[in-house]
Amino acid sequence: MTGYIARRLLSVVPLVLIISLIVFSLTLVIPGDTARNLAGGLHASQQQVNTVRQQLGLDKPVLVQYWRWLTHALHGNLGLSLYDKSSVSNAIVHRFPITLSMALGALFVIVLLGVPAGIAAGTHPGGVVDRLVTLGTSAAIAIPDFWLGIVLVIIFAVKAHLLPSIGYVSLTTSPLEWARHLLLAWLALGIGGAAPLARQLRGSMIDVLDQDYIRTAGAKGLPRRSIVFKHALKNAAIAPVTILGIQFAYLLGGTVILEGIFSIPGLGNYFFNGLENKDLPVIQGVMLVIALTFILLNLLVDVLYAYINPKVRLA
Repeated sequence: MTGYIARRLLSVVPLVLIISLIVFSLTLVIPGDTARNLAGGLHASQQQVNTVRQQLGLDKPVLVQYWRWLTHALHGNLGLSLYDKSSVSNAIVHRFPITLSMALGALFVIVLLGVPAGIAAGTHPGGVVDRLVTLGTSAAIAIPDFWLGIVLVIIFAVKAHLLPSIGYVSLTTSPLEWARHLLLAWLALGIGGAAPLARQLRGSMIDVLDQDYIRTAGAKGLPRRSIVFKHALKNAAIAPVTILGIQFAYLLGGTVILEGIFSIPGLGNYFFNGLENKDLPVIQGVMLVIALTFILLNLLVDVLYAYINPKVRLA
């Protein structure tokens, strides 16, 4: 297992370099002249634009700019915001835990709803429960998470006055208020994410329960619950684990709109403001952190996959 993890870590190194190059290339594809915008727009003189370009190092060759940016990034320095001169690294450090708490809470909702639904449908294929789960997951996949978030706000905040509609409270300030302010966002993200997990687990359970060793276990007189949860579920969980890793990566990237709806000062909100202002260090910093998080999640999924299925390690 240790050798497998070491090989996967080594394979990540060139991928990180490629991603860093792609993220840096955003400076070349984003429309508009950053130096001119900072110098005053169309009313700025060419001398002012050249001065700003020199201060930002944009007058250097592209490879020199990339190497300078990469070495700074490796030391944790993602630059300063072009507009308020604040540290991008510090802003990400403060905002990323908020986005991560949204994603983790939504992941908990996904597991809480998707796993029981998938097991119930997979153990009763063609039955009433299976049809209800299929109908529910179809509806959940079709509903956009931002629309569901608005509906949840109307029902639970505006009409029932049970939960706050906007704002954020730190976990260290009040754990209860922290959960109350994030609950609607968790539900909006988690309900849609639970549907693919439930469907994947349903299909895997049907396939596994049809295997010979499951029938043998039943013929030996083992209880149905023991067969399902002790023998079938572990093998059936291989594909859903992959789906769960992809879902969590999607959750991190899918918080942009919901953070705006619920006025949550997370990474998505920070990134959206950077796009509006064409703030390149902010855009590059957030994209790099999200990309590295995706890589880390994929690595974690591979390790879990190898733990569940030893054949992966041998391959």
